[in-house]
Amino acid sequence: MLLSLKDDHKQHISLLISQPTNEKLDVQPEIIRNAVEGLVNLLVESCRHQLSDIDFHDTVLTLGFSEEHQETLESFYRGKKQEIYDVLSQLTLDQPHYHDLEWRFEVQVASRALQHQVTPLITMNLALETKTGLASDSTTTKNIVLQTDPTNLVHITQVLEEALQESRSQHSRRIQRSFK
Repeated sequence: MLLSLKDDHKQHISLLISQPTNEKLDVQPEIIRNAVEGLVNLLVESCRHQLSDIDFHDTVLTLGFSEEHQETLESFYRGKKQEIYDVLSQLTLDQPHYHDLEWRFEVQVASRALQHQVTPLITMNLALETKTGLASDSTTTKNIVLQTDPTNLVHITQVLEEALQESRSQHSRRIQRSFK
């Protein structure tokens, strides 16, 4: 798999392609900062996509680096790949995920003041799981108890269905791809 970088990152890295490996750079600090950011982006994206050494080599080759530059970048990538991956896995947000839902329908049929009134109430126990630590098998479960009437439940259902439809739109898919 070849990694495709954005044009501005390619432009930042292009400064390094034309430089000898053991010569001091005679350029502005802003240009050096951009080049370092481009290299960091290359390494982060390579680790995020879990590129093999061969795929990383092909990616660096397509960027136009010399053989000597390629060897230097590949050895650095091999040496720091696990460390970068560990840092990236610690930075991810682990949002709670749906695990279980239990519900109960209750009806109050009358009270002393209003003898002919029916008050329906729905009680739900929502269980959410959150991953703890880096191991995917350790999770914690949090229970949330909710109560609502049928009218509000219908409204909540409609809003959630609209959100689900919106998440399936082309615009939302493009946004989701940009965050991966």
